[in-house]
Amino acid sequence: MHQAVIAATGLYTPPYSLSNAELVETFNTYVERFNAANAQAIAAGEVAALTPSSAEFIEKASGIKSRFVVDKSGLVDPDLMRPVIPERPNDQISVLAEIAVEAAKQAIERWGKDVSQIGAVICAASNMQRAYPAMAIEVQQALGVEGFAFDMNVACSSATFGIKTAADFVGSGSARAVLMVNPEICSGHLNFRDRDSHFIFGDVATAVIVERAEDATDGWDILGTRLKTQFSNNIRNNFGFLNRAAPEGAGRADKLFVQEGRKVFREVVPMVSEMIVDHAGDLGIDPTGLKRMWLHQANINMNELIGKRVLGREPAPGENVIILDEYANTSSAGSIIAFHKANEDFQTGETGLICSFGAGYSAGTVFVRKR
Repeated sequence: MHQAVIAATGLYTPPYSLSNAELVETFNTYVERFNAANAQAIAAGEVAALTPSSAEFIEKASGIKSRFVVDKSGLVDPDLMRPVIPERPNDQISVLAEIAVEAAKQAIERWGKDVSQIGAVICAASNMQRAYPAMAIEVQQALGVEGFAFDMNVACSSATFGIKTAADFVGSGSARAVLMVNPEICSGHLNFRDRDSHFIFGDVATAVIVERAEDATDGWDILGTRLKTQFSNNIRNNFGFLNRAAPEGAGRADKLFVQEGRKVFREVVPMVSEMIVDHAGDLGIDPTGLKRMWLHQANINMNELIGKRVLGREPAPGENVIILDEYANTSSAGSIIAFHKANEDFQTGETGLICSFGAGYSAGTVFVRKR
């Protein structure tokens, strides 16, 4: 068995930033129009009036101040309230593959080695653009990588599940190095007419290269990986190819992202906190001595509470990285963005944790040590 190392990471950030204020202005225009159009039904108690939102409400509820998106024009148009992403012909690279390639190129440049040394590509994300052919194979072709490639979907935990899979391939000798990408156009599956969730997500792509320790000149030793799943309907998206077999339900809200936020908070925080502490104990790591945690960027209140439970105290500035104020929730990519942006001050031997959690429920922990 070979020791696996995180050798490099990459990040693609879309060109458009969308503030809470911009999002709220569009949403409140929609609410005003809806309530006016349904005034009689609302007065008769037949239809519930919609409640306006505010930038202050969003930031207090989530910690989010803005998000990056691949298209802004449709999101600030109260007649659309969805991204405008034209369908591409089959002879052009797909949108998800394109942003994954951009993140991968940055990771490869930081790695400083030729793509010929990569033996596998994993595309791990929460929403795939199509059923087949796999986006991972499209990325593989665009980069000129030999070997094999496949897609995997474990919602917001896809990146840690992808790192675990890459580390297993490297450890077993199936590949000397593996590229794992996380393209997330979350704006495409978000209901921008839902006050409780219209602000949650942003778009981004990240990439991670995992390779054999004997080939690595720098990077992060993967000390241990652990995965967990537990079925829950509290976060769900029912969009899929079978929708056309039941067209009467095509317009239902559950064909987009839906969640029971309070239940998720109440159930996921203890599950993830206990998983981190138990995994650290099995590895002989004192969780209170972690230099940094790079958690899934779901909600600032969740992250702060998990950090407090793991460290046994309030995290000091920099110990529990928060990037969702700028990026919002980017599903599988969130913990990788945090890791990518906040690790350069680590010294050899210092330890940190990459952790994600989300729909499923699913959770993954990856303990790393600076080489």
